Amino acid sequence: MKNMSDICVIGSGAVGKAAALALAQAGHDVVLVAPASAAAGRSPDWDQRVYALNHVAHGLLSSLKVWGAMDVERIAPVDAMAVHGDGAMDADASGRQAAGHLAFDAYGARVNALAWIVEDANLNHALDAALRFASNLRVVQGTAVRMQCEPERASITLDSGDTLATSLIVGADGAYSWVRTQADIGIDYRAYGQTAVVANFATTRPHHGVARQWFLGAEGIVALLPLPGQRVSLVWSAPESLAALLLGLAPDDLCERLQSLPGQVLGEFSMLVPQKARGFPLRLIRSHSLIAHRVALVGDAAHVVHPLAGQGMNLGFADIDALLAALGKREAAADCGDARTLARYARSRKEEVLLMQLTTDGLQRLFASELGPVKALRNLGMTAVDKLPFLKRRLMNHAFGRALSSTTTGS
Repeated sequence: MKNMSDICVIGSGAVGKAAALALAQAGHDVVLVAPASAAAGRSPDWDQRVYALNHVAHGLLSSLKVWGAMDVERIAPVDAMAVHGDGAMDADASGRQAAGHLAFDAYGARVNALAWIVEDANLNHALDAALRFASNLRVVQGTAVRMQCEPERASITLDSGDTLATSLIVGADGAYSWVRTQADIGIDYRAYGQTAVVANFATTRPHHGVARQWFLGAEGIVALLPLPGQRVSLVWSAPESLAALLLGLAPDDLCERLQSLPGQVLGEFSMLVPQKARGFPLRLIRSHSLIAHRVALVGDAAHVVHPLAGQGMNLGFADIDALLAALGKREAAADCGDARTLARYARSRKEEVLLMQLTTDGLQRLFASELGPVKALRNLGMTAVDKLPFLKRRLMNHAFGRALSSTTTGS
């Protein structure tokens, strides 16, 4: 069986679903290929996978009518961010604490929120509902086993034996992308030797919408992200040996580790169900290209960055925005796989993706160093940036979405 479409999206995650939905709503005939999965109802438990979605992601999901379909009572706005350096136990000559510090807030950025913390399950549930009612879109359950890209069209063969013909294949199939491999797009890969330890907690004091982050040198990077109510989500990017220890701790012992963080103001912690942390290995992946003949990569298939800035999912949604824009500017006679159109997409993403990769990788390397002079300089630099409004605003524009530079956006 052969089915012709304008675009075939390969991927079962949030970026793949959003890409298929956005491209279909733009008027393209779209097929989404994703493995069959059992339908799951909404769980009352708090999902351990959360995303800090910025204004670009908010705008895209709102335009797709997905944002309003999520359970808003499970979304927490980030009103401010407090970043702590690793010199908290060291005092300068005046006896004052020498730790670096950096703070951002929505008021200073002239927005209603810096970002929004959204559970993976909440986001995917809304996307799945939207996919069921989308026009110009078919969801095909199966696994792609063969890809061919010819001059006039491309095709995907599924494990069922069916063949899907298309003008453009969009690879949204994650860090170990099958589409990327089939398109012979090389990558630069580096394991960070760290694991992201994630879990959710209730606290005895309110977080006031503040996302908090600690750079702890040899112990990695700790982020506590606000959830609705007096709850927070932990993302601890820890060296593998420490991560193994943290993952093996009893809930009360892990709570004690968090309660002892320098300048911790949330009181006592208690782990939420499921009372066991999860771990995800961290790595850097740079694709040598975002495109190939009749192929475009989006999301983790195109780039994987360190989570210290919480920008992985946001980069994926920005990819979708850029691909939509490129397709909208193609010549009337050109199909969706037109080489010039894809080149326009790749050029539009090159600067932002490279900047985020260099920034997150550079910060990870900088704060992993235990050299005394390096520690002093990084803490001093952090505090200096905090006193430079223009530079802080530039950082916010990149981290929380370019919408901060000119608009005010609410949830």
